[in-house]
Parts: sequence; C-alpha cells; structure tokens
Amino acid sequence: MRKTNKGKLLIILGFLLVALSSCSVYKTFVNMSRLKFKLNSVQNFRVLNYPVNNKTSLKDFSPIDLINLTASVATGKLPVSFTLIVDAKNPNTGNGYSSTDITIEDFPWKLYVNGKETVSGRLEKPVTVPGMGEVREIPLEVKFDLLKIFKNKSLDDIINLALTIGGAKGSPSHLKLVAEPVLGTPIGKMKYPEPITIVSQKFQ
Repeated sequence: MRKTNKGKLLIILGFLLVALSSCSVYKTFVNMSRLKFKLNSVQNFRVLNYPVNNKTSLKDFSPIDLINLTASVATGKLPVSFTLIVDAKNPNTGNGYSSTDITIEDFPWKLYVNGKETVSGRLEKPVTVPGMGEVREIPLEVKFDLLKIFKNKSLDDIINLALTIGGAKGSPSHLKLVAEPVLGTPIGKMKYPEPITIVSQKFQ
C-alpha cells in the first residue's frame, strides 16, 4: 500500500512539474511575441578611419583628407565602420503575468544600406531586456567596404551617403536590419521562427 501511495505521489509530482514547466514555457512564448526592436542611432561613423560625426558635406574634410580619400577610391576601396545602436523593448506590463526579464542569447543579423545587403554579424554577449516596458540598447559593431557595395559611384556620392547615415545630420533611416533573435527559455535557447526586419521609424 505504501508503495502504491509513493507511486501515486511521484506521478502527481511529475504532472505538477510538467504543468509548471508548460506554464513557464507558455509565458516565455507570450513574452517573445511582445519583444520589440527598432534602430536607434549610428555612432562613431568613420570613413577610412576619418570620423564624420561632425561633418555635413565633402567640404568639411581637410585637403589632406580629400587626397587620401581620393587615393583610396582609386584603389577600389573605401572601408567604413560604425556602431549601430538597436533598441530592444520588453513591453511586459505585468498585467496577467508578473514582470519578466528576457535574455537575448544571440542576435544573428544582416545589414542593408538603401536596400543593398552589406555585412552580417552576431551578438558579442547576451543582453537582458528588463520587463515593465523598459528599453535596452544593443550595440552592433559594423565594418564593411562601402565602395564594393556601391560600385561606379563618385567620391562625392559615397561620402554624401556616409554623411546621411553617420554625419552631423545623419540618421539610421537609410538602414535596415534583418535579424533572427535567439532567446533564453526554461527549456533552452529558442530561435525566432522567422527573421524579423528592424527599421528606425518605430518598434517592430
């Protein structure tokens, strides 16, 4: 009789664990659907290692800078680098569920400039997005050759494009990020079912 009761107890405990786990997994799925992203800003934009954050046109470069930029274009190369700040928002108000932090374990991404694919990358380290509608910034380090993407463009055109993105009046409106977030869950890492497109206008 004692063995029977013990067996029933183990079965009941097993069902409780499954139920608790299922509830936790369900909450995770709900929170995944609520997590939103948008492009915040472009920081420390450099063309051939020249910072452009304080420039608005080609005239703002020194004569020596222009000589070096022209020489680089003549060789078919014009490397750029910058930090793209992505905002991640966890709009979990706590209504119906307690406030839940979400950990982004990985963030494979592809960057598009004016619709052209440029470079891809991943998250350097996990990022936790707090609950209750808080926003967490995700910095992505970007490096690629602008001239290889936009061939047959003049130096003026290339620099103007760089300035519209990272110059004194620049914005990430010319950029689009396609990412596949990987979130930490009670049953292990879980990848988004399909890639998401992230732009600067609004959270998506």
